[in-house]
Amino acid sequence: MARAIATEPTIPRYTVERYLGLLHEGVLSPEDRVELLEGVIVAEPPSDPPHATGVHLAAAALTTAVGTRAAVRAQAPLVVGRLSLPEPDVAVVPGHLRDYSTRHPTKALLVIEVADSSLAQDRLTKAAIYAAGGIPEYWIVNLRTRTVEVFRAPDREAARYGRTTTGAAGTRLELAALPGATVLVDDLLPAVR
Repeated sequence: MARAIATEPTIPRYTVERYLGLLHEGVLSPEDRVELLEGVIVAEPPSDPPHATGVHLAAAALTTAVGTRAAVRAQAPLVVGRLSLPEPDVAVVPGHLRDYSTRHPTKALLVIEVADSSLAQDRLTKAAIYAAGGIPEYWIVNLRTRTVEVFRAPDREAARYGRTTTGAAGTRLELAALPGATVLVDDLLPAVR
């Protein structure tokens, strides 16, 4: 008598190239709120007013801080390795916006996620993806505590950041990759609900 072998169902893993193919083929549309994380297509939570405001505040503050030294992109794809195409809330990338007219950036100087309901995923999954991708700095604008969690010194092999600090209201943060470019934590936070 043959015995059935129990196997775990496998989750299909997509490469960035295949994921972009799904967009090109119309299987996914640009309006779908999804991103590719470690080969898995993940739904993004809807953006409530505090989140949306935080995204716009961060983009505006960083645009002012970096000037023409880099480009600031909001909620746009960033290629991070073969299996991840997240859409960070804000990314400071090398060059100018027009440099990415025909391709998504593959490097970032800073990535920011504005977090409330997504806090666990931003701290665990996204921090690991960004560290493994060698992104030198990652900030989480924590809407719950009204602070900015700063992750630096990525260890690509371990997929984690070596240094973590927290910036409270009144603190000024300097971008590690752009000395002299600073942002006041208060400028990243929406008004209190």
